[in-house]
Amino acid sequence: MARRRIRLQAGMVTSSIPSEAHPDDLAALARAALHRWNLPSDADAWLINLSENATFLVTAAGGHRSILRVHRAGYHTPLAISCELSWMKALQAETGIETPVPVAGIDGALVQQLGTPDIAPRQLVMFEFLDGVEPEPDDDLVAPFHQLGGLAARAHLHAIGWQRPDPFARLEWNDETVFGPAPIWGDWRVGPGVTGAEMAVLERAETVLRSRLAAYGKGPERYGLIHADMRLANLLIDGGNTRLIDFDDCGSGWFMYDFAAGISFMEDHQQVPALREAWLDGYQRVRRLSPADIVEIDSFVLMRRMALLAWAGSHAHTDEARAVAPHYASGSAALAEAYLGRFPAC
Repeated sequence: MARRRIRLQAGMVTSSIPSEAHPDDLAALARAALHRWNLPSDADAWLINLSENATFLVTAAGGHRSILRVHRAGYHTPLAISCELSWMKALQAETGIETPVPVAGIDGALVQQLGTPDIAPRQLVMFEFLDGVEPEPDDDLVAPFHQLGGLAARAHLHAIGWQRPDPFARLEWNDETVFGPAPIWGDWRVGPGVTGAEMAVLERAETVLRSRLAAYGKGPERYGLIHADMRLANLLIDGGNTRLIDFDDCGSGWFMYDFAAGISFMEDHQQVPALREAWLDGYQRVRRLSPADIVEIDSFVLMRRMALLAWAGSHAHTDEARAVAPHYASGSAALAEAYLGRFPAC
């Protein structure tokens, strides 16, 4: 998961996930890599975001702008990155969904690899620059969420019919990878502020949630390739267009999980009921949902919330984790209580 607020002023960096490398070393790697692409000779790279990956704005005289992503070591294999880019390209070509366009290096490869004396080899990808502004939680988000629902439906329809490259490798987002013995973001029980009281209600909710999702099933009309991080930080609003960025977490999961990801860190915001209605209306103008799909949205919202509680625990040094730490466990327990009130244990 990546927080993606672009700061165009050189030197202004937003940090979300601590990197094992110093920002200066990452910047040196990014600049050393620029010769891999057909760029103006005066091109330079400026760190604008440090999260799962390090993101750089590449500029040059004459107005050139592009985005260079330096991948975090060990999060994705080169194959997984190539599969991400394949889906993004197919979405843009076959559905018209505006996504970042990867730029091939001078050797023709979309995924480059380079290291320095200070950093072991990393995967790097260059993207064309996309204009747009990230919406804020307190903005009027109804119209963007209506568009987002339509985008999600178009992406899901495409995923159902798309012939994936073979081999294909991406993350899996389900109850096993959130609650199982090797969760992607860690155990929610070690999230900030989780006490005995919160743990008790969240454990009861987890049991009910997993039972409901087992009954709901993973049929192809419900489970497939999803963006998995379709939230405010990964939207760019440009006039009347909503552009979708950061496919770094895309993988297999329940389609309705994309709504849950859309309200990450704002699950209890007063706008959420209206945003849910707008998202569903936008979605169902493109792809109809069953009553069971709509009912289980509550399960996916709670699952995502508990995954983020784990994320806040395993990323405790990040600004975003520190910001939510004082209240996220108690708020999660309150959501779990409401969930259990609607879906009591059998």
